[in-house]
Amino acid sequence: MILSEQALKKIDRELAKFPADQRQSAVMAALAIAQDETNWLSPEVMQFVADYIGMPAVAVQEVATFYNMYNTKPVGQYKITVCTNLPCALSGGERAAHHLKQKLGLDYKETSADGKFTLMEGECMGACGDAPVMLVNNKRMCSFMSNDKIDALVSELNQTAEAGK
Repeated sequence: MILSEQALKKIDRELAKFPADQRQSAVMAALAIAQDETNWLSPEVMQFVADYIGMPAVAVQEVATFYNMYNTKPVGQYKITVCTNLPCALSGGERAAHHLKQKLGLDYKETSADGKFTLMEGECMGACGDAPVMLVNNKRMCSFMSNDKIDALVSELNQTAEAGK
């Protein structure tokens, strides 16, 4: 089976929120649940979600490729997205991105050789007053990212990755 029983139970909870003839309304939540478990949405995972929900696979793929929070290509264990929208850029976002690129030895859309990190450029994250901001795995917002805070974040994520081995 492509997804675990726990993931299917979570998807079932999402499906239960909608009338039976509107199951497709749960597609975004189902994709997020699947991605949490598999780290990215392979064609097989998208097909599985489509079959499970009962909607055309192409419609699921359209959703997954439209929204940038879905990974349709393999990514590192930690995907760090740097907001480069104008307010963040004017408030240190470019500096923070440069420091992170140097620290990780990566450019945008690249993954480290050890598979730990993928660096992405992102649009507005709705936290302009906290600039510069970064998002880790689409779930953890990191605000006011100075060089010291970036160094501490990378160190923490490295330690967490090592502990998880």
